[in-house]
Amino acid sequence: MAKASKAAKAAKRKPAKILKATASSARARGRGGPHPVDVHVGARVRLRRMILGISQESLGNALGLTFQQIQKYEKGANRIGASRLFELSDLLDVPIQYFYDDYGDMIGAPAGFTESDPGDAFMELVNSPEGVQLCRYFSAIDDPHVKKRVLDLVKTIAETEGEKKH
Repeated sequence: MAKASKAAKAAKRKPAKILKATASSARARGRGGPHPVDVHVGARVRLRRMILGISQESLGNALGLTFQQIQKYEKGANRIGASRLFELSDLLDVPIQYFYDDYGDMIGAPAGFTESDPGDAFMELVNSPEGVQLCRYFSAIDDPHVKKRVLDLVKTIAETEGEKKH
């Protein structure tokens, strides 16, 4: 009899945990917006696609989708199902975990009150089309002296831009 009552108590507690998880998921999304995990996974798809130099249309064709669907995935507007994520990991030549990398670092950080992380500027750069192109073309330069000159040029431009702001 004691075993039956423990099982009954456990069954009663379980729905409360499910309700709490659902409520926290709703808070994370806000009012009908995409879930932060979907946005993060989509951004990682976009980043990897751009690193490889693949267009949305080409990726869509490989998956049997339109480029608009790829856009929705990348913005987090549409969720990527498990089988589709598996296909993406194969096409983009990354493990599935790649799409979730760095997400756990963002959990629990109060929005708007955290100090700026130097890694944020880097991630912003590599998530931009220009940043990906800059990295791709810079890595294609073989001569170390030319690389140094390009770096000096970019540094000078950045310092000049910084002086204009002050």
